[in-house]
Amino acid sequence: MSERRVVVTGLGAITPLGHTVAETWAGLRAGRCGIGPLTLFDASTFETRIGGEVKDFQPEKVRELVQREGRQEIAEALDRKNSFGWVAAREAFADAGLTPGSKDAEPRRLGISLGTEGRRDSLLPELAERKLRPADVAARRKALAEVPSWEYLRYSPYGLGYILAAEFEARGPITTISTACTSSSQALGYALDAIRSGAADVMLAGGAECLMEPTMVAGFILLGALSKNNDHPLQASRPFDRERDGFVLAEGGAMLILEEAEHARRRGARVYAELAGFGMSINAYRITDMPPDGQGPMLAMKAALADAEITPGDVDYVNAHGTSTLQNDSSETAAIKRSLGERAYKIPVSSTKSMTGHMVNAAGAIEALIAVKTIVESYVPPTINYEHPDPVCDLDYVANRGREQKVRTVMSNSFGFGGSNGSLVLRAYE
Repeated sequence: MSERRVVVTGLGAITPLGHTVAETWAGLRAGRCGIGPLTLFDASTFETRIGGEVKDFQPEKVRELVQREGRQEIAEALDRKNSFGWVAAREAFADAGLTPGSKDAEPRRLGISLGTEGRRDSLLPELAERKLRPADVAARRKALAEVPSWEYLRYSPYGLGYILAAEFEARGPITTISTACTSSSQALGYALDAIRSGAADVMLAGGAECLMEPTMVAGFILLGALSKNNDHPLQASRPFDRERDGFVLAEGGAMLILEEAEHARRRGARVYAELAGFGMSINAYRITDMPPDGQGPMLAMKAALADAEITPGDVDYVNAHGTSTLQNDSSETAAIKRSLGERAYKIPVSSTKSMTGHMVNAAGAIEALIAVKTIVESYVPPTINYEHPDPVCDLDYVANRGREQKVRTVMSNSFGFGGSNGSLVLRAYE
C-alpha cells in the first residue's frame, strides 16, 4: 500500500430524500422512502410510472445564482443533471473548509473524478436517422457551427467536469468515468489512485444522474429491469425481499472531498473516515444479467480487501448494491458469502436503494457517502420493505429498522449493467 493515505474531509449530496447531506441522512435514519409517481414527463402510458425524483428542485434557481456570481457560460450549461453535480460539489467543498484557489486547494494539486454520462434525449432520433442526403449533411454542419459552446457541456459526458473545474479552479488530474451503475465508485477509485500516486493532494470525486426522460425509462422497461409496482411506490424498491420485481430509477448527485492525510492534518481539516481500498472486475457474462454464482462481484470485493490490506474479519458492515432485481440480489448475496466466508453471516448487510431508489451513475458515490456517515454516526441504515424472506438471500439485511452499532470498516458495493463491478473499503481513520 502507498504511504500516502487518503481521507474523506468533505461531503455533499442531493437525493430523493433531500437537498443536503443532513436531509438525506435524516431520511435514511427515519427509514423514509423518496420514491413516488413520475412528474417530470407524462408517463401515463408507461408500464413503470414511478421514480425517485428530487422534490422541489429548480435548476433555473441554480443558474440564477451562478449568473449573479458572474459566470454566464457555466450557468447556461447547468441543466438538471449538471445542477445536481454542482449543488453536491459546492456542499462538499464548503464542508471540507476549502476555498478555490487557496493554498489548501492549490489548483495544480486539485483534481476531479466523476461518474456520469452525457444527455440522452436525442438518442433515438439520431439512431433512427440512418440516411442523409448531401444537402442534409451540409445543413447539419451549419447548424452545429451555430450551437453555443455551453450547449455541448449539457450533452457531453465531460461537461460536468469542465463546469466543476472552472468553479473550483482545479488544474490537476480530471476524468469522467461512464460504466453505468459502477461509474462513481470507479471515479472514487481513480481519485484514490491519483492521490496515492502523488498526482494530486485533493480530489473532488462523485457522480450526478438524471434519467427521468421518456427514452431512458422506456429503455429500462424494455430490459425488464424496472419495478412495475406503480400503485405502491413507497414499497416498490424492496431489495432481497422475495417479492421484489425490479429497481426504481432515481436522480441526484453526491460528491466527496478526498485528501492526502498529511495534507489534511497540516491544514487542520476534520477527517470523517479513510478511503482504504478499491477493487474492480468485469463479469464477462451477459450484458443485462448477473452471474448466479457471484463470481465477478466476488473478484471486485476480494480485490478491495487486498488493496485495503484487511481480512474478511475486519469488515463490520456491507452497504450492498442491492437493486431489488431478482438476479442482482441473489448474485450479490452469493458474492458476499464467497468473499467474506462465515463473516458474511455475522455482520449487517443493507441496501439504501430501498429508500433512495437507484441513482445509477451517482449510486456508488451516494452509497460511499452513506458508508462514511455510518462510520461517523455509529448507525446502520435499514433495508426497508423487507417483508418476505427469500431463501436464496439469507443474510442479515437490517430489515425495516436501522441499528445503533459501532462500525469501523464498511465495504460498499456497486455492480453495473454490462458487467462492471466496483467495491470500496472505507474505515474509521486512526
